[in-house]
Order: sequence, then C-alpha cells, then structure tokens
Amino acid sequence: MQPLLEILRKTTDFFHAKGIESARLDAEVIVAHALKLRRMDLYLQFERLLTDAELDAIRPLVKRRGQREPLQHILGETDFFDLKLKTDRRGLIPRPETELLLELVTKNIAAAPARLLDLGTGTGAIALALAKFWPESAVIAVDRSAEALALARENAQKLSLADRVEFRESDWFAALAGELPFQLIVSNPPYLTAAEVAAAEPEVREHDPRSALVAERDGRADLETIIRLAPPFLVPGGLLALETGIAQHAELTAFAAPFGYAAIESHRDLTERERFLLLRR
Repeated sequence: MQPLLEILRKTTDFFHAKGIESARLDAEVIVAHALKLRRMDLYLQFERLLTDAELDAIRPLVKRRGQREPLQHILGETDFFDLKLKTDRRGLIPRPETELLLELVTKNIAAAPARLLDLGTGTGAIALALAKFWPESAVIAVDRSAEALALARENAQKLSLADRVEFRESDWFAALAGELPFQLIVSNPPYLTAAEVAAAEPEVREHDPRSALVAERDGRADLETIIRLAPPFLVPGGLLALETGIAQHAELTAFAAPFGYAAIESHRDLTERERFLLLRR
C-alpha cells in the first residue's frame, strides 16, 4: 500500500517527463476518477493508504495518459456549455473556443430561432447545447461521418434530448434539399492545414478524427463551401455563424462578398485572435 499523496507525486513526475503541461491537474483528475472521488476530495485524504486494487485501477489510466491519449477519452466525457458529453475517437473533442462561438450566437439572437442547423455536428455538442438553450427550436444536425453521428445520437439519448434533435448523414447541405430555410446555421468545420495538424500536440494529431481537422486551400475549403452554399438555406436576415482559423478572415470576407450577405462580422477569441465569422443573409 502507498499513500495517496505519494501516488499523486509520482504520477505528476511521470506526466512531466512525458511532456504533459497540466501534469499535476491531470494526475489529480485521473486518480480521483479511478477512486470514484471528486478531485477536491483528494486534498482531505493525502495520508490515505491505497490498496492494491485501487492502485490497479489507477495504473492503466496513468499509462494511457502517458501515451498522450486525451484526458477526455480516458474519462469518457467532457463538459461543454452546461452539458456533459461522451467523448471518444469517433468525434472531435469539443473545445472552449466553440463554447465562445455559442455564447456569441446566443447573445446575437434576441428570440429563439424557429429552425436551426448544425453543420458537422461531431459529438453533437453544438446542436445539443442549442437544443437545451432554446427548447422551442427545431434542430437539425448533420455530419458526413456515420461514426460521429452514432456518437452524437448516444449523447442525445444520454442528455434526454433525442426527441429534440434530428441527425442526418450529409456532406454539408447535400441531404437538405427541399428543407425550409433556417433562422440560424452554426458550424465548426475543419479549418487547419495538414502542416498545422502535423505540428500539433499528440492528443490532437493522433486522436482527433483527421477529417474533422484538415481542409484544403490553406484550411479554407470547407468554410468556403459553407459560405457559398448557405444563402438559400437561410431566411432573410438569418445568421450563419462560423468558427475559423486565426489567419483566414481577410480571405473569407473577400470570398463571401459576392454571395449576397447583408453583413459580415469578424469576432476575436479570448486571446484576441480572429476566430469567428457572423454572416447575415
């Protein structure tokens, strides 16, 4: 048997050696998860002697994190916009930047949209968060990945929102012909280059679906497709809200100009980098 504090120290040192920046935090989260405790409860039990069975529960999780598997995959879930979402290799782990996109959207729309669309839903994060925020809205979410849609449906069931969101397999708007137009379309599409992904941390490079990360034409291809195709799917005055790369706004704004948008706004993230585009039909 070994004291809890000693296990935390050893785990933290191991994570530091593996290049994990949040080594102490990750050690505490993993140990608490294995022991079925809240993280803050660890501070009251530093002298507790862990049994062999408890150590056996901790070790494989520590090994996985040491191999740079994302913490969210090890825990099997992540927090996003007041939701707890299941996460695994089938879908992109929702990022804080996307929470900012939803904050921006909900502040810019005074009344709940009658119909809204989430393009490239992945885990279902955007669609499910907005379905909860606007219970009266009809929500459609699409993704080209059948695996991602299966994960999104599992999250909808888990959150008791399965009757609120319609999921469809579609390459952007391809399966939406004949749909009534939407008051709101939201998307966090692929916007990185292959070189950017190659230089990313292993958690991203080796575990997030590549199809959810990389786009052609310097990362702009999918964004340009959405901007080009969206107008007929928006009501007059409808909003298209996009998460983008941090060096794409000049090109995207110029690209959007011929497609009849009445207004195009660029918004920054918390690091003051251009991250979000709001386009109104």
